[in-house]
Amino acid sequence: MTDSERGRPMAQVDTAETAQDAAGGRDTGAETWRAAIRRAIHNGSRPGPWKRGPVLAALALLLGLSMLLHAKIPNWIGNLGSLVETFLPWFGLFIPVLLAGALWRRSASATVALLLPVMVWLNLFGGLLGDKSHPGGDLTVAGHNVGADNRDPAGTARDLAASGADVLALQELTPQARGTYEKELAKAYPYHTVQGTVGLWSRLPLSDTRPVDTQMDYGPLAATKPVDTKLTYNRALRTTVATAHGPMAVYVAHLGSARVNPRDGFSTGHRDRNAQALAAAIAADQNERVVLLGDLNGTMDDRAFNDITSQMRSVQEAAGDGFGFTWPAGFPVARIDQILVRGVKPQGSWVLPATGSDHLPVAAGIKW
Repeated sequence: MTDSERGRPMAQVDTAETAQDAAGGRDTGAETWRAAIRRAIHNGSRPGPWKRGPVLAALALLLGLSMLLHAKIPNWIGNLGSLVETFLPWFGLFIPVLLAGALWRRSASATVALLLPVMVWLNLFGGLLGDKSHPGGDLTVAGHNVGADNRDPAGTARDLAASGADVLALQELTPQARGTYEKELAKAYPYHTVQGTVGLWSRLPLSDTRPVDTQMDYGPLAATKPVDTKLTYNRALRTTVATAHGPMAVYVAHLGSARVNPRDGFSTGHRDRNAQALAAAIAADQNERVVLLGDLNGTMDDRAFNDITSQMRSVQEAAGDGFGFTWPAGFPVARIDQILVRGVKPQGSWVLPATGSDHLPVAAGIKW
């Protein structure tokens, strides 16, 4: 109590102190409210976890929709749809990239949006992550684009013979290398046929062998070319293999190449025309059991092969181990070398070791 307060009655002193305390309380309360308002404004101006990363969330949804609706992507823009479908499995690599971005931005919306591409990718390719192959089988078939520039056809032939395949289909045979393959494979395969640039070697008898017209030539002048001339660059054949369970039709094919260039985009005109002609030939085949071995220059996700996949099963998808990529041999990114079947059961599917070719060989066990 101050000297001046000592001269006043006690009641007046208490009233004065109460008034001062009340004034100080109002000041403290006002400051507290102002600080709370400032904090609320500051927090409100900062994006929350659901508002952060809108671009990442949009990209995640776009990725998922691109995979989910890949069949709807038009082909009239440089065959964009087929290009996407060729490398569709690799779209999954974008998922961990976007996830890392979502975690860095602490974006709940982007993280949740990533559930769409994850579920779509697993639905499309989750079945290929495991090994569905089984040992054994009634017959082993193999196919290989041996490569026109292969510098070691003899070594390639020996490697293929050592694979144990009962039926062996080769594509891209050149006149220079044909004799080498015939010589090196003669002991293991007593029966064989070569029709143009494709051939089939078999441990079992062959019959009803003929080239298959996949419309390598088209237009007004196509019909004017002699058959002998066409045969020199023929790229498909059909034959019948006499198995212990009855006849089996075998097709060997090498479809036109696909190219990516700035002018035409994903150029697949020749390949697509070949695929349609091959599909028509297989559809007309009366044999109950049919096997197709070939370098189709495309994956089975590509819509260009719908007429083939609608009537045949991919052995890799049904009984393979992983994706079974075959090209390029040094670092495979796509499976363009295929084995498809009708009327027989895929037992196993695998990729053989590299040879002197730029493709990897493929093999499959089938049973009745």
